[in-house]
Amino acid sequence: MTTGAAEAAGALQAHRPMLLGLAYRLLGSRHDAEDVLQEAYLRWLGVDRAAVGEPRRYLSRIVTRLALDRLRARQAARETYVGTWLPEPVPTEPSPFGPLDRVELRDSLSTALLHVLERLTPPERAVYVLHTAFDLPYAEIADILGRSADDCRQLHHRATERVRREQRRFTATRPERERLLKAFLAAARDGDLATLTGLVAADAVAWNDGGGRVRAAINPVTGPDRIARFYAGVYGPRHRVTIDPIELNGEPGVVITRANGSPYTLTIAAADGRITGIYVVGNPAKLPPLD
Repeated sequence: MTTGAAEAAGALQAHRPMLLGLAYRLLGSRHDAEDVLQEAYLRWLGVDRAAVGEPRRYLSRIVTRLALDRLRARQAARETYVGTWLPEPVPTEPSPFGPLDRVELRDSLSTALLHVLERLTPPERAVYVLHTAFDLPYAEIADILGRSADDCRQLHHRATERVRREQRRFTATRPERERLLKAFLAAARDGDLATLTGLVAADAVAWNDGGGRVRAAINPVTGPDRIARFYAGVYGPRHRVTIDPIELNGEPGVVITRANGSPYTLTIAAADGRITGIYVVGNPAKLPPLD
C-alpha cells in the first residue's frame, strides 16, 4: 500500500464506526453498508485530501450520497423480493457502529424503527437519520444533500410525523421488552395459547423474512389469536429448537436454531405491557454477520 493510500485508509478508519452506522441506518443492511464504505474509500482515495478541512464531514457527505443512490436502486429490486423485507439484524454487544450512549443513537438502530423508515422517501430518511440520530444542523444536511436548509427542515417534519404515528407501538422500556420476550418464547415452547394471546396486543403484527430461501410466513401475521397459533405451531413442544439470547440492533433479541440447523433471529416491539410487533429474520443472506 502506498503512503497516500495508507493515509486515506487511516483517515477513513478513524471515522469508520460512525460512517458504518450512518450507512446502516440509511440502508438497513450491514452488507450494503460495508459496500458503501468500500466505495467511499475509493472516492476518498482520489480526493485532494490536503484541501479537506474536516474529513469526518466530507466522508459523511460521500457515504450519505452513495447510500441514497443504493437505496433508490434497491427500491425497484424490492418489488421482486419474496415476502416481507426486514432490516438485517446486527449484534451490537459490542457495537460495530461505535458507542450507543445516546438514546437517539440506540433507538435509531432498532428493528422497529428501521422498518418504519423503509416507508419514507430516500431524502426523508436521510434527513431524519442525519438530524435525529447524528444531531446535524439543517444547514449541514442541506450541504450534504444539495438542498436548501428550509427544504431539509420540511423533509424532517414530514418524516417525523410519519414516525410518530408508529412510535406509539414501541414505547416499552428495555426491561419490559426483555420480560415480554422471555414470557412469549416460554409460552410458545409450551404451546400455551392462552398465555400467548394475553401477551400480544389487539393490533399486533408479526413479520417474517425468509427471502424465499427458508420457510417463513410470506404475509404478515396479525392479531393475538393468529400470532399465538402461528408461533406455538412453529416453536411448540413438537419442535426441537434452541434459543440463545443476544443483543441485536441495540435491543434484546434471540437466535432461534431449529433441529435442521437453520437459525432465525427474533426481536419484538412493545407498548402498554403488550407485544405490538414481532420481527423474525431467517434469510441466510442476512444472517452471516451473526457469526
